[in-house]
Amino acid sequence: MSEHTNKQFTSDLETTRSMFLQMGGLVETMVRDAMAVLISGDLAVVDQIREREKEVNRLEVEIDERISLLIARNQPTAVDLRFLLAVSKMLTDMERCGDEAEKIAKVARRLHESHDHYVPVVELRHMTQDVISMIRQTLDAFAREDAVHAATVVRSDKEVDKEWKAALRHTITYMIEDPRTISRSIDFIFIARSLERIGDHAKNMAERVIYMVRGDDVRHTGIKATERAARGDDFGEEANDV
Repeated sequence: MSEHTNKQFTSDLETTRSMFLQMGGLVETMVRDAMAVLISGDLAVVDQIREREKEVNRLEVEIDERISLLIARNQPTAVDLRFLLAVSKMLTDMERCGDEAEKIAKVARRLHESHDHYVPVVELRHMTQDVISMIRQTLDAFAREDAVHAATVVRSDKEVDKEWKAALRHTITYMIEDPRTISRSIDFIFIARSLERIGDHAKNMAERVIYMVRGDDVRHTGIKATERAARGDDFGEEANDV
């Protein structure tokens, strides 16, 4: 009976892992499609994003309920408990990434419906690529239980912040030069802000991966101590790439 229970618990953990990766894949697609709407004006994609958002919300609730049951029934400890607690926290950040993607799609639709064909500046394209990469790398680090890889995601958020500030400066200059563009420029700022928030959420999730793997809470202490420990511990030469 004990062996059967352990096998079932292990299977339930893997199901939880797979469901979270599925949720992350949906969110990554939502972010990419939302920015595609802004560039291409294909408004039919907005409805697809809204449907994916419903699926993301459903997965959030289902995974959260599953985690609560697993903790209550199995009273896990150590690594298994850290895994469940980490996923529980990451759910909120992942769902909010989906919310921000839906916001971007709605603003993009409004811009195109009002015939404000405003091509995003270079910084916005770079921000999009970077935050999508952050989500993808976080999911990869989560799947491989790789704290060092997660640390690279934490560091990359600084680049997204720089691009957000550059986009803001560019847009303010644009508004000053031509006040007629103020309305659509404000929408552009909202989109850039949403991308910056997605980067923040991806960073939060990467920090949770580090906690899951190593038990280090790096939210306020930074990742340097974790990286040093990894270099002298079980990550070997891989840590030198960070």
